[in-house]
Amino acid sequence: MATMSLELSRTIGEHGGATEDEAEQDRSIQTLPPTDQGPKAWRFLFGCFMIEAVLWGIPVNYGVFQNYYSRQPEFQDNTNIALIGTLATSIQFLGAPFATPLVKKYHAWQRHMVWTGCALCVISLLAASFCTSIAGLAVTQGALYGTGFLIMYFPILCMMNEWFVRRRGLAYGILYAGGGLSGVGLPFLMEWLLARFGYKITLRALAVGVFLLIAPIQPLLKGRLPPSHSGAIRAVDLSFLAQSHFWVLALSNLCQGFAYYMPGLYLPTYASVLGYSSRTGALILAASNLASTLGQVSFGYLTDRVDNVHILVFVSTTISAVVSFTLWGMAHSLTLLIVFAIAYGWFAGAYPVYWPKFGSLISEDPQPVYSMMAFGKGVGNVVAGPVSAALLTRPLTSGYGMGRFQPLIVFVGSLMGVASLVIVGWPLRRFTPVGRRFTS
Repeated sequence: MATMSLELSRTIGEHGGATEDEAEQDRSIQTLPPTDQGPKAWRFLFGCFMIEAVLWGIPVNYGVFQNYYSRQPEFQDNTNIALIGTLATSIQFLGAPFATPLVKKYHAWQRHMVWTGCALCVISLLAASFCTSIAGLAVTQGALYGTGFLIMYFPILCMMNEWFVRRRGLAYGILYAGGGLSGVGLPFLMEWLLARFGYKITLRALAVGVFLLIAPIQPLLKGRLPPSHSGAIRAVDLSFLAQSHFWVLALSNLCQGFAYYMPGLYLPTYASVLGYSSRTGALILAASNLASTLGQVSFGYLTDRVDNVHILVFVSTTISAVVSFTLWGMAHSLTLLIVFAIAYGWFAGAYPVYWPKFGSLISEDPQPVYSMMAFGKGVGNVVAGPVSAALLTRPLTSGYGMGRFQPLIVFVGSLMGVASLVIVGWPLRRFTPVGRRFTS
């Protein structure tokens, strides 16, 4: 089994013998808790769920902040407001290929990385509360927060792969669902705080809330394997980069990453254009986040049971494209806009749960593949920010997409369609994880 080989693979000392640290690890292998089950595994997953809900819920619901900033006299003419949310969500993706080998090398320091990253997220929110410009907010609420999340997140993912093997898809689905579930109530809380107290007090309140919620769950975030002080358990395998199959998956992932966050950023603004309040915009985000939670858990469950993940990718991206072109483009009422938010959240939000499955298809170590997929989504997400701002230059009309949003809707739908067609371009035969033969 892959995890057993991971556990037993140790660096041999200079004279051919095991170091004292390695010997201690080998002795502890006999008492390791089981994978995929048991109270320790589920407590760890609960801790991960809470971290995701608290820390990822803030940037993923940045649309509420963006709607607020765009209506403030000192910020409303600034075209870089979307950059704040883009930085907060993209840095953890872009830094993935660099974080993964470091986390593996400094295995014994993983919990320290989690503490440091969480602290940096709190500090970034406090620092942002003293900023008076979009540039300052981009550095603090955007870049600094994203960096803290990166430092915290990838040690947690490495621990996740230690705890879950057969149920890895379900575990990742539950992990990702944390951010979506927090989005059911968090947009309303942020909208109320912003309307009543302004952004400075709101950011400080969020910083205090984050600290109070994540401090008690830190003891739950422990890896299954004993800490290793002897460097990487094994070198990062990048041989999958030579496989055409990887590049097919990467291209689909890149296109999906270009498009995914745009509706979340602009749906509150779209609702405002239709004449609805900012609270209604928060309601739409909440509906989308709840649907995303259900989609991530359900598709994560399916990835553990469906060998041909290409079918799941095709279904989710195709439906995302169709609902963007139809429901969003023709949404002139609140009902249709909410239906779009739910459908898009369910199917488009599920995509990251495929990444661990991608890894098992083309490599014996799924983490580097996951990191490259995350990097691709980060590239798309960074470029999507300024591109989306450039697309919103048309005047408002009563036509498709209210005129102003038409290019944005076409952009999102087209990229989701390309992400789907790329997968169709690969032969849809039944793949099984590396180490087994695949059958037609």
